[in-house]
Amino acid sequence: MSFQTFIFYFLSTVLVISALGVITARNPVHAALLLVLAFFTSSGLWLLLQAEFLAITLVLVYVGAVMVLFLFVVMMLDINIARLREGFWKYLPMGGVVALLLVVEMGMILTSRSVGFGDVPQPPPLPSNLSHTKELGRLIYTEYVYPFEIAAVILLVAIVAAIALTLRKRKLDKYMDPATQIAVQRKDRVRVVSMASEARLDADSAASAEKPADATAGKESKPA
Repeated sequence: MSFQTFIFYFLSTVLVISALGVITARNPVHAALLLVLAFFTSSGLWLLLQAEFLAITLVLVYVGAVMVLFLFVVMMLDINIARLREGFWKYLPMGGVVALLLVVEMGMILTSRSVGFGDVPQPPPLPSNLSHTKELGRLIYTEYVYPFEIAAVILLVAIVAAIALTLRKRKLDKYMDPATQIAVQRKDRVRVVSMASEARLDADSAASAEKPADATAGKESKPA
């Protein structure tokens, strides 16, 4: 057994165990961490296939962004694990049927002549100056341009649907019309108020304070 074959079997074993741990872990945080491990081992398998760009993209996009964000969201949310497992036995038969279909499909793929373990002709060695990123971009934008555009539209629809499902109108929400804000004039925002000067205000307050005192003094000077 060569070293490359040993690395392949080792990464494959870790990938299968981590994938089983994702669906069997009781704690969602542990399941997310096991999924991160599965992504790392998958990138190692891509490296063995000499697909460096796909391996780096898998680590940067899925592990570095998606899974870390998902992990933080799971840790911040107060998830009721018991409530999530209430319908486990209810949907177990349907899940078993889907799992059985997946196993049958994988078996058919592995036993086929083009992909199976039979005597498959090895592909010719790749040239040393081959750019995987360039070849991937050439295939995406030439032979697979329509599936690529369809996938982009599906992702866009999913984003819009997720925003629409989470958007709720509340009574306390305030809505501002941008057209009204742009058409506003100075007289609608600023009001000039005419006020007396501070010196006049002080004189008026002093005069109003002297009047009650004079009236009290006049009452006391009257004879009995």
